[in-house]
Amino acid sequence: MLLLAVFTLASCASAPSNDPEALTEYSKINDPAEPTNRFIFGFNQGLDKAIIKPVTALYRAIFPDVVRNGVHNFLNNLKTPVVLANDILQGEAERAGDTVIRFAINSTVGIAGFRDQAADWGWEPHEEDFGQTLAVWGVGEGPYIMLPLFGPSNPRDAIGKVVDFFLDPINWWAENSDNDWVPLTRTLINGIDTRDQLWDVLDDLEKSSIDFYAAIRSLYRQRRNEDISNGTGSKNNETPNFSDNFELDDPSDQPADNSSKIVSGKNSGTAK
Repeated sequence: MLLLAVFTLASCASAPSNDPEALTEYSKINDPAEPTNRFIFGFNQGLDKAIIKPVTALYRAIFPDVVRNGVHNFLNNLKTPVVLANDILQGEAERAGDTVIRFAINSTVGIAGFRDQAADWGWEPHEEDFGQTLAVWGVGEGPYIMLPLFGPSNPRDAIGKVVDFFLDPINWWAENSDNDWVPLTRTLINGIDTRDQLWDVLDDLEKSSIDFYAAIRSLYRQRRNEDISNGTGSKNNETPNFSDNFELDDPSDQPADNSSKIVSGKNSGTAK
């Protein structure tokens, strides 16, 4: 994944230095390797239509909502050690406490995490990963990149995915006990679950977008800034590599009216 990021960055087009307006737009989009990224996006779309979406459709047809939600909750509960580690690395003591409480409740009363009992009792879930931790530490996102299978990303988040893999104790156990099938199986199930969760969102976005690639790019940035700022918005994520006039809500990079509504529906929280 990191090698691909380096390759993608090496193929970046040079900024249009002779046209101030074009240079401003180039900086806003922050996608210097757009031709390469669009090619990879097309590959991902083909893979989705040929394999991932049909498999997910079968999964949705066989299992009712209650079962699929249980699987989703179980997978989220398994991510607790990684979320907790990043809570601590970001100095978020209160959120770290919430993470511990959620894990204790959901692993017991929640029947191994298949039921999100903690949310019903007022402890709402939150996402943390090492990409967010790097952002909180002041590391800039770098240029936008599209990864095969993994989808939208940037160098900071790509590194974060690698670190999170090594932070996960399940991966340690699998490596030390010769159960290499566990991370692979978990990754496959996570992929199907993610596609299931995004089923309606992606379908609606693709139907309503003039440029689906640009829509995904915009949506990804907005969501990541919401995650990093704990729901306070992109203006509170002033990390390096964001231009002074960079705004995720810029109309020129918005796919359709409903994409912003999708993002604005994310849970809110306290600013880091």
